[in-house]
Amino acid sequence: MLMLKRKTAGESVFDAVNILGMLLICFLTIYPIWYVLVNSFNDGQDAMRGGIYWWPRVFSFDSYQAVFASPGIMTAMGVTVAKTVVGTAAHVFFTAMVAYAVSRKELIGRNLYMTVGTITLFFGGGLIPYYLLIRDLHLLDSFLVYIIPAMFSFFHLIIFLSFFRDIPEGLEEAARIDGANDLSIFCRIIIPVSMPVVATIALFHGVYQWNDYFTGMIYINNQDLQPIQTFLYRVVAQSSSNQMVAAMPGGISKSVTSQSVKLATMVVTTAPIVFVYPFLQKYFVRGLMIGSIKG
Repeated sequence: MLMLKRKTAGESVFDAVNILGMLLICFLTIYPIWYVLVNSFNDGQDAMRGGIYWWPRVFSFDSYQAVFASPGIMTAMGVTVAKTVVGTAAHVFFTAMVAYAVSRKELIGRNLYMTVGTITLFFGGGLIPYYLLIRDLHLLDSFLVYIIPAMFSFFHLIIFLSFFRDIPEGLEEAARIDGANDLSIFCRIIIPVSMPVVATIALFHGVYQWNDYFTGMIYINNQDLQPIQTFLYRVVAQSSSNQMVAAMPGGISKSVTSQSVKLATMVVTTAPIVFVYPFLQKYFVRGLMIGSIKG
């Protein structure tokens, strides 16, 4: 019969301190989100009195109605969804393809490519040269500005490399015997067996694409091509929020404020990725572990 070892007083205190510390960290992480959510569902004028911490005092959907009634929000949401889906697919495929090529020992100039790529992790050209490059490529005010510049990441290439190096060479040799070329091997063998790292990179880049507001703010002047995060940036600005409130019908504008509109907009723009993230979080952990454990 197994005897359970009784914890010492020191071990019990240590466990209690750890539990309390983790609970405190969870509270500090979750409560700000809860505070924004609660105040976004409260009447804007009533929220100005303060004292709302755990639950709406005067429940109201008027702030959300004001957000969805604002011109351009559905277009901005559509742009965000489109650039997230297309941009993530293009980024994963192109970065994986380059990583597969670099992982081949017979590639000429392989070490040079790795050296140049490593330098780019530490040094950049700056915003002005990058803007001039985007302009010369005729990507200003174009949907492709979200896709083409973000198709490749050397950091993600390193993650792909760590995974590709563990793939048995026998798989490729068998495919070549059957007459497959490099593209067929990559699409039919490498990608299917690399789904864990593919899902990891897709999640990394998908979150980036969804949260990116800077690209739309700097390189896009056409509001029909601006993503939801750039729309949020404009709403958070005090002048934009006041204009939005002033444009609402009288029954709504009396119960909302610029602050309540900001909070509601934050919830609308972050809710989709917040709901998706918990289901895909395991891929983050798996991505961090890629290449660190053999066997």
